[in-house]
Amino acid sequence: MTELPEPVRPDDPPPTARPKVSPDDRFSPTVVREGPPETPAGWVDMDRVRANLARVMEYMSAHRLDWRPHVKTHKSPWLARLQLEAGACGLTVATPREAEVMATVASDLVLAHPPVGRKAERVVRIAPSVRLRVALDSVESLRILEAAAHSAGREVGILVEVDAGMGRVGVPDGSAAVALARAAESSPSLTFDGVLFYPGHIRTTGEERDRRIRRTSDRLLGFLSVLESDGLPAEIVSGGSTPTLWESHHFEGVTEVRAGTCIFHDRDMVQLGVASPEEVAYWVEASVVSVVPGVRAVVDAGSKALSKEAFRGEGQGFAVLMDPPQLAVGSLSEEHGVIDLEGSDWSPAVGDRVRILPNHVCVSVNLQDRLLLGPDSADSSLRALPLPGRGRLLWSGERRPS
Repeated sequence: MTELPEPVRPDDPPPTARPKVSPDDRFSPTVVREGPPETPAGWVDMDRVRANLARVMEYMSAHRLDWRPHVKTHKSPWLARLQLEAGACGLTVATPREAEVMATVASDLVLAHPPVGRKAERVVRIAPSVRLRVALDSVESLRILEAAAHSAGREVGILVEVDAGMGRVGVPDGSAAVALARAAESSPSLTFDGVLFYPGHIRTTGEERDRRIRRTSDRLLGFLSVLESDGLPAEIVSGGSTPTLWESHHFEGVTEVRAGTCIFHDRDMVQLGVASPEEVAYWVEASVVSVVPGVRAVVDAGSKALSKEAFRGEGQGFAVLMDPPQLAVGSLSEEHGVIDLEGSDWSPAVGDRVRILPNHVCVSVNLQDRLLLGPDSADSSLRALPLPGRGRLLWSGERRPS
């Protein structure tokens, strides 16, 4: 990558993790005694997970950044606790359900999605010991959250979401950011704590990635300058993504990074050069159910196990075999994945099991009832990990069946 200038940062000591809530055994893996698990099934390599966490924290410490991983990738408070123990400053959530579940293991949460209606009422009712911040981009959302916070008798921090180039959500200019920040500051139930942005539009490599990072950084700096000139300096500048993970320090002013996919990685991240194949910690195990030699093989992992997100890089398909011959899953229906065998000497048999790497891990994990943790250096057993962060309904504290 072309070297970019280092951002100007205060000479603060390296960030340290905030206090954590005690572990909750309800969310721990349980030993599987049922024999070979049915397919399709999502699997996790915990040795690779631990290595990924260590690598991320090494980078964050080197660049004096906080890591606030997005839990949408794994939906597991048990894995979230490992992230916190590795040094994460807190967690990012996208739904009230995720907030309710993750409040059992974290003392600092950011809801990176504007809550409206009953969502605002739910999120402010998480444990009062949890520091809660919410990202939003409109006065309407702010007033809804303000009323909910007042009713719950708690203070909520506001992160003004700015559109730094993705064109999804976020205020469009500095004056709108100032108006929203002032509205938060004038509320007895809210505080203006900073800004949030998401560089999700940067999914390229090489010089084009460098140019987009510069443009995004310049736009972000414009928002920050306007806020500061109006007496509203942003204490927190929350940004980042896994596709731009190792360039996070080139976004000038950023204080924390919300990358979440990096706990597992996926086909997209390998294609972008963010991770090597040896760092991928998640796959879907599937069984071959039909074969026409030299034409196609069909597996029992379809769109309901892999997701139907098209590949964004060079190549094709919705997933790829992790092991040689690394053929693509070229078409999907709900319970079928079709692998083109033309031009390949691979001759699978019905009943063979294969490991499949999905294009987008976050969606695939959300389709699983549980994750299977295979034997690793810390535990020789096969375990099942519950995913209580999945779903939309009010979380009542139950343990989801494994």
